[in-house]
Amino acid sequence: MSEKSASDIENEVQDWWQTGIIDMEPGKIHYGGYAIEDLIGNISFPAMIWLMTRGDLPTPAQAKLLEAALVSAVDHGPQAPSIAIARMAATCGVGLNNAMASAVNVLGDVHGGAGEQAVALYHDIADRMKDGVGLTDAVAAGLDHQIAEHGKHITGFGHRFHPIDPRAPRLLALVAEAAEAKHISGQFGVIASAIEDTLLARKGKRIPMNIDGATAVIYAELGFAPELARGLFCLSRSVGILAHAWEQTQQGGRNKGPIPRRMIWNYTGPKRKAFDVDSKSD
Repeated sequence: MSEKSASDIENEVQDWWQTGIIDMEPGKIHYGGYAIEDLIGNISFPAMIWLMTRGDLPTPAQAKLLEAALVSAVDHGPQAPSIAIARMAATCGVGLNNAMASAVNVLGDVHGGAGEQAVALYHDIADRMKDGVGLTDAVAAGLDHQIAEHGKHITGFGHRFHPIDPRAPRLLALVAEAAEAKHISGQFGVIASAIEDTLLARKGKRIPMNIDGATAVIYAELGFAPELARGLFCLSRSVGILAHAWEQTQQGGRNKGPIPRRMIWNYTGPKRKAFDVDSKSD
């Protein structure tokens, strides 16, 4: 085996990490081929997110829809586990980055993953329609598959706090406007509405779309993969997480747990009993 030249070793090191996201050398930084100095002041932060995750720049209409979805999900108050964790972490004497990381780390399948699951459901239904299945039958089959895989709860529909999630109608109105202007297909908005109708027929009551279902419509319409929908939600919710962690830092407090100290949890273990000293093991 011949010895590698210095050039071979250099190329091996350079190929260790390959990326099409950023091109950089001393004095030059390019994202997707665009110089950073040309992007600064000329594109929005949502457009930058698009560029970084998709490799090109969005149209103004696409950036507007993405921005709307990001704005809509920034916060839902301290009753949301991620926000509560951020505030509790802040009272433990950690920095803002630690509090934010603690909160983001709980954005999983149950809390934070509904948008990803809703996009996957919409894609499943759309794929069935590509195979010639009608909308009604495709929705029914997609819901049956979703229930078989994940249980009876249909992510993206219904809300434990809001009878009607105030964020969803506004987002769907923006989707309808964009579809009418031919900026997007509108297909996923139709699918989501058909899911609502099917759930009404099955359950006898309307289960309105929530924030996760509505943002999932936007992310699907814009061509984001389901996994990116969760990442985008994390970016959005991080704004609220930062705000609450900072507010709690300003308010002070030390080692605040999930309930006030004067309130004790319900104990469900064995009854209190005396310890028999004579029966202790050696």
